[in-house]
Amino acid sequence: MDLFFQQLLNGLTLGSLYALIAVGYTVVYGIVQLINFAHGEVFMIGAFGALATWTMLFKGTTAIWVLPFMIVGAIAVSVTVAVVMERVAYRPLRNAPRLAPLITAIGISVFLQEAIRLFYPGAKSAMPFPQIEFVTGAAMEWGPLTVRRSALFTIGALIMCTAALWFFINRTKLGRGMLAVSQDKDTARLMGINVDRIVAVAFALGATLAGIAGVAQGLQNNNIDFFMGFLAGLKAFTAAVLGGIGNIMGAVVGGLVLGIVEAMAVQFIPGTFGGSPWKDVWAFALLIIVLVFRPQGILGAKTVDRA
Repeated sequence: MDLFFQQLLNGLTLGSLYALIAVGYTVVYGIVQLINFAHGEVFMIGAFGALATWTMLFKGTTAIWVLPFMIVGAIAVSVTVAVVMERVAYRPLRNAPRLAPLITAIGISVFLQEAIRLFYPGAKSAMPFPQIEFVTGAAMEWGPLTVRRSALFTIGALIMCTAALWFFINRTKLGRGMLAVSQDKDTARLMGINVDRIVAVAFALGATLAGIAGVAQGLQNNNIDFFMGFLAGLKAFTAAVLGGIGNIMGAVVGGLVLGIVEAMAVQFIPGTFGGSPWKDVWAFALLIIVLVFRPQGILGAKTVDRA
């Protein structure tokens, strides 16, 4: 039983990381119905933004007061890349057939990977990520459970970001504008809402969550690399579909479920089909099962009723 709860905690930690990225997917999809396959690279660039901030300003310092500056650096870089990407690559294709922006997203994903690999010093191999006092270090023993400090940061980041996003969307003027645009862009434009601005804000919000997730990934794994966004982005997209594409709480639930399934499969599936080499197989097998039996996702995909 102790092993079960330990794996459950590990799954919640991994799922929280997936959920942070998946919510970014969902925010963008809810506004423009675009599956942004370059979102995983925005997450990766956020991690490198945090590392660059630490290297240029605080190298040699691991005090906890450095962490907020690293998070701000990650968010700044991620948001800049996402907003430029939306303005240059996606906005001209907003009324094009859906295949065009999808192919564009894949191209941007590869471009961002190669840009970091070629131009960030030392990024051709995995780079060590700074370990921050109190947030990383020796694990804590809570009874029978071993709790990594970085796990508490990741889970706490998901809780705070989800609560802040819910408040922003439901309690602010700009957030209500996002809801209006997600329901009917043309009517929202006639009512005086700047649709281009709302779309840019959606990309910025998604990038903010991705940047925070990038910091969490670096703290958990102790290193980052230019390819880390590819599989994480696929898993986050899987989580968004599992929970219900376009549903923010669905993305959170989907991410947590996916993380728990991976952790449990690694530990409890015996024989040839168990262990860490099979965790991705079981994650995507879960996606297939959900799509077959409940294609709208666990909490249901977002639907819009128009008069």
